[in-house]
Amino acid sequence: MVEVPVWLQAGGWGLVAGSALVLGALVAWFVRVPQPVVAGVMAFGAGVLISALAFDLVDEAERSGGLGATTAGFLAGSVAYVGANVALARRGARHRKRSQDQQHSEDEQSGSGAAIAVGALLDGVPESVVLGLTLVGGGGVGVPVLAAIFISNFPEGLSSAAGMKRKGRSAGYVFGVWTGIAAASGLAGAAGALVLQGASPATVAVITAVAAGAILAMVADTMIPEAFEDTHLYAGLLATIGFIVAFAIERL
Repeated sequence: MVEVPVWLQAGGWGLVAGSALVLGALVAWFVRVPQPVVAGVMAFGAGVLISALAFDLVDEAERSGGLGATTAGFLAGSVAYVGANVALARRGARHRKRSQDQQHSEDEQSGSGAAIAVGALLDGVPESVVLGLTLVGGGGVGVPVLAAIFISNFPEGLSSAAGMKRKGRSAGYVFGVWTGIAAASGLAGAAGALVLQGASPATVAVITAVAAGAILAMVADTMIPEAFEDTHLYAGLLATIGFIVAFAIERL
């Protein structure tokens, strides 16, 4: 039996995780989902990602690379993400995950469509790189991380696509963006595994911490605001439920 290369496995799993974005966009385009439901699912997804960060990524990075390297990488990833996000926000991508009227249309700000697409790519790549890194050690894909990314990607695609539709974006643009991001997720997962296969545990730990820092910044900057928009006091409860569900998956 032919063994599938690790980088190809990583690419496949990255594509699977990214496909949740397309699925969410499909639901948003053809079904009118109530805003509180969109926000509630987003809150749940944020809790899931935070749990995966704490118990699968940062913890493992610290065990392999040490506290100092993990801390430095985590902060560097956050700073890099925030810097890129600020630049994109100035070009119209500030509310790219918002499902109501906060997003800019092309008439309101020229170039906002491209900025939103790049912003979506910025949000998705760190997750896929991390997914690819879970395969580097040869133990198979990290199921808790895969589940967390898939579960959180669905409301991201749902909310953002709903906002795009409200602002008059075409179906070609909406599905072109999310199909492209799903493909990029597969490529990022493959690249993460291919480039770092054979790297030292310390190097893998630092890269994992960098990606984890970027993911946490993304959750705080883009997912939580949308979650709070309509759920308000219930956002914390739903995020807590997502957190404990992901924790249970990791333990079981």
